[in-house]
Amino acid sequence: MRHALDRGIDYFDTAEGYTDGASEETLGRALRGVRGKVTLASKVSADADARVEDLLRALEGSLRRLQTDRIDLYFNHAVNDVDRLKNPAWGEFTERAVAQGKIRFRGMSGHGGRLAECLDYALDHDLVDAVLVAHNFGQDPAFYQRLTASLDFVAVQPELPRLLAKAKEKKVGVIAMKTLRGARLNDLRAYERGGNTFAQAAFRWVLSGPHVDALVVTMTSTEQVDEYLGASGATGVSGSDLELLARYEARNGTTQCRYGCGTCLAACPEGVAIDEVLRTRMYADDYGDLRLAKREYAGIARNAQACVSCAHQACTGACPFGIDIARLTAPAHRRLA
Repeated sequence: MRHALDRGIDYFDTAEGYTDGASEETLGRALRGVRGKVTLASKVSADADARVEDLLRALEGSLRRLQTDRIDLYFNHAVNDVDRLKNPAWGEFTERAVAQGKIRFRGMSGHGGRLAECLDYALDHDLVDAVLVAHNFGQDPAFYQRLTASLDFVAVQPELPRLLAKAKEKKVGVIAMKTLRGARLNDLRAYERGGNTFAQAAFRWVLSGPHVDALVVTMTSTEQVDEYLGASGATGVSGSDLELLARYEARNGTTQCRYGCGTCLAACPEGVAIDEVLRTRMYADDYGDLRLAKREYAGIARNAQACVSCAHQACTGACPFGIDIARLTAPAHRRLA
């Protein structure tokens, strides 16, 4: 944290749900004495039936753990149901919290299959000052159009460019997350040249877009801080960047679930939340964070238990990107349940 501050990083993102509040506590301790120099973001899950008093109580808990009297940007966390935004409690809560000086700006985060619908509603009804959305080269058709190699591709979020432009027109800040497309960083070291890395290439792709103001990414070492900052201020992507991204996609495209797709969900007769299961698998296998993966998996209402003894195999061929769903979901349940 201190190294990041010394290198000029001044935006820090957390949530009450990250490690059951421990993330906020750690961040609060780390920012003692420098709170005024940083922009601090946190999140709360304001459900469709949330009450104002519940949200105010959650905010007070975050303020206490963060050891601060205000949160600069407070997100409605992981919104994938427009009913959560239609709940008047969110608007009333944020209005009161802003008036009290306990939050400065309102936000919405999301990466689910209904992200476009939720963003449209939030922007049309002026519910947010900033949005935090999954955005990476693997979701952008323009990435594939710029490659000489032929790759099969189905646009995951064809509405996302329009929505990001809409956000900018409304002067709503845009922050990108999930920018590494699964974070399998060690696959490409043999192809990295001149000090440029896959992570930097992925970040440059996002930051060079016309609508993204910033991105958030987990950093676990001072070396990562230094590496990732190599992409700061990017204005474009190079040919070598595109080569690295293409190699990554060729290696990992049939194991990495695309954020915001959801095409496969209708195929499962058991209603398994396939995309959520594969997301938690990514936390375990790609992030190397088994504890996080198990905690997130425990929160999935329709997990992959049914996949272990499934005789339907209805998900075969359901992924437009060629992911062998059954080969991944059943082992994920055995490991994470």
